[in-house]
Amino acid sequence: MAAIRSFLILLCSITAAHAVTVYNQVPLRAHPTSTSVTDTSAPSASSAYTGLAAYDTTRLNPPAAPSPLPANQFGVFLMPTSDMVQGIGIQTKSSFAGLSIEMSVTNQVLGKDSGHINVPFLNFMALLAERAGEVVIRVGGNTQDYATLVDKTPNGGILGKVQEDTANPTNTPTLVYTEDLLYLMGNISSFLPIDWFLGVPFNDTQNMHMDIVERGERILGERVLGFQVGNEPDLYARHQHRPEDYGPQSYFQEFGQWRDAWNNNANVQNKSNLIGPSLALATWTMQQVWDTGFLDTYQNSLSAISIERYPADNCAAHYAGVGTPVNPQDVIGNYLTHQSGVNIVRDILNSTLLAQQYKKPFIMFETNTASCGGFPGISNSFTASLWGLDYGLQMVYSNFSHALFHVGGQNVYYNPFTAAPTNESYFHQWTVGSLFYSLMVMPEVLGKSNTAQVVDLFANGANDYTPGYAIYENGKIARVALFNYMTVSAGGIAYDATIQIGGGQSGIPSTTPQSVKVKYLLADSVTELTNITWAGQTFGGQFETDGRLLGDEQIQTVQCDTTAQTCTIHVPAPGFALVMMSDEAAANSEATTTQTFSTTAVTKTANTAVADASMIAGSNGHSGKDRSSLGSTSKGSSGAGKAAGVVPGMTILFTALFGAFFFMRAMSS
Repeated sequence: MAAIRSFLILLCSITAAHAVTVYNQVPLRAHPTSTSVTDTSAPSASSAYTGLAAYDTTRLNPPAAPSPLPANQFGVFLMPTSDMVQGIGIQTKSSFAGLSIEMSVTNQVLGKDSGHINVPFLNFMALLAERAGEVVIRVGGNTQDYATLVDKTPNGGILGKVQEDTANPTNTPTLVYTEDLLYLMGNISSFLPIDWFLGVPFNDTQNMHMDIVERGERILGERVLGFQVGNEPDLYARHQHRPEDYGPQSYFQEFGQWRDAWNNNANVQNKSNLIGPSLALATWTMQQVWDTGFLDTYQNSLSAISIERYPADNCAAHYAGVGTPVNPQDVIGNYLTHQSGVNIVRDILNSTLLAQQYKKPFIMFETNTASCGGFPGISNSFTASLWGLDYGLQMVYSNFSHALFHVGGQNVYYNPFTAAPTNESYFHQWTVGSLFYSLMVMPEVLGKSNTAQVVDLFANGANDYTPGYAIYENGKIARVALFNYMTVSAGGIAYDATIQIGGGQSGIPSTTPQSVKVKYLLADSVTELTNITWAGQTFGGQFETDGRLLGDEQIQTVQCDTTAQTCTIHVPAPGFALVMMSDEAAANSEATTTQTFSTTAVTKTANTAVADASMIAGSNGHSGKDRSSLGSTSKGSSGAGKAAGVVPGMTILFTALFGAFFFMRAMSS
């Protein structure tokens, strides 16, 4: 009874507190003071707009509809099996779409340190993991090349910016970081199936910094997928990081120096997980690198082939001397066309074929709407939601293995999600970006089997405003993805696509089902910033999300014409429709019950309740007992994490207090 009374007192105290800290939990590595998860969100309160790009409310006008308008009714004929489809893409994993996080903002995105993980980040990742089975994240970017692992940073945090690179037009900072950043990543992977790519410093091939490789392997174990050697080397000369004559042959030689150092380092276990060349396609072509003999020379050292590409840049709006600033209203139409994704991958297709010949994954290692932070009103609007999905599926169709969408700080427009500014984190929650809807929908389009193959349908006479794709799983037609880039208020139209599987005059037996299920990604306009829904669910507006979906899921059932053997699907303007052609396809698209995470600590220490872990050690884990990567108090129901030394016991705390915390927070708000 005394234990029950103590626990009730604890729950009552939460009504006056904003967090609960539990001590004596053992993570991958214990933080010096406590091990907990940090919730930077709290009940909303009004405040003035901060002016940071990530919260810019600039709204553009939707571009006028094309003239003439595309047909508003057209047929889509599908082959029943993938072996009957010419030009179909290779099989891809459900986790195709992942994240690329700039190393300099990891403490904003992932958490303060290994003992304080951002709860909204975990919730966002849980949504992806439940749909894709795993999440792939790269930590690196421009800031990786001059980053140095140190015992302690000047500010005492996991990373610090010691100076700005004034030669680089983006003023990329020089970083120092501690191994606690790696422990932070490892602790995240103890909760969710998240694997990592790491960027290594490439500034000095005479004094190579192998620390991140040695400690990355030791701390993350099998959760580290590979190490990126060189980030956009074709920009090194322009950014004054190398001599003016630095070219593909120069990079080839320096990569070889890294390969040799790698092979000669007894502390590095995996000798075949280097990644390159990661060109930006700014001044070199991929073929120029291949002509050096890169693939033949280093094929045994490479785990993947990489590239980084953005369709445009907004650098002139931020930095002097790099051109004329672009008016976003003038270029929004460039993103509202199927041709955008086609154009991005066109010059890379030969390299994706080479990757298959060398049996290497080909990865879009960093991409987004525009470099230098994206465009206001485009990168953070429904335009980016549709564009990201179309572009992603075009990459799958073009034989990419992964595409990692970049996450920057609060001074960029294109983030999938952004934490509230530090001085507002006590009363503001996170802000979801429109691109996160693309990332969340993509694994539902591909399904959970990791056998998805995608083909561009060139729908509606190959019209750029009404594209579509067919998705096959295990060799059978599973789903159809239909886009509408137009907005009704700007003269656009909704359309009806009539789908048929076999039958007609084709000589192929019809397998059109009696009914199909449909989910919609919708907004009133392509320029909508926050009122976006996926199957009726949303994350809300600015400063309103903790990473969990709001509302009830809405899946429509469409009855097919069993006489004509056709199914007619309505696609609003603007909008995206995912058509699931069978019950099996619908089941493979649907997320299981999503694990959610509650707060156990905030960095604000006033009015914070604490509880010893032993008080709740007898509680059963809620909705986590069957997850191999998470812990449970039920004997035998917890699986071991892949990261070295992972002890996922912290999950007991979060699951036990989850219901109580959010109930009491709701009561106190």
